Amino acid sequence: MFTLVIGGAASGKSEYAESWVMRLPGRRIYLATMKPWDEECRARIARHRRLRQDKGFETVERYTNLSGLELPAGTNILLECMSNLTANELYDPEGGGKEAILLGIDALLGRGRHLTIVTNEVFSGGTAYGADTLRYLETLARVNRALASRADTVAEIVCGLPNFLKGGPQP
Repeated sequence: MFTLVIGGAASGKSEYAESWVMRLPGRRIYLATMKPWDEECRARIARHRRLRQDKGFETVERYTNLSGLELPAGTNILLECMSNLTANELYDPEGGGKEAILLGIDALLGRGRHLTIVTNEVFSGGTAYGADTLRYLETLARVNRALASRADTVAEIVCGLPNFLKGGPQP
């Protein structure tokens, strides 16, 4: 099974995704994709670790190349978040570009019991973007569309509430 959770900044999408995965039976892997570039990133990572501390997740940090990631078969994987992974694959010297993103997701789908991906809704925050930002936003939008077409369930989170765009509550 594959669930895509999408929403704007501070919409409650992460909290929703965590609670969704916590209802699934079995082992839970939290696949963290935020690279600790600076002190602000390190503080956000520390905050997220504290928030999920007692929720039964094993944290695996992976910033690029999900295809090469070895995870135990049959686990419930929560990838947080596609927005960071996309930036890493596009701009990190170790990134594989946009092609590596969906290849990595295909690899996770082949290994996990249930995959849940958190991603950001894009293009509603402004109208004028620089070329590099536009490249990132267009890539993330294309990835989000590809993920939504593959997902069994797509939930858009607005004000902490799920609006099911595809499928519906399963666990």
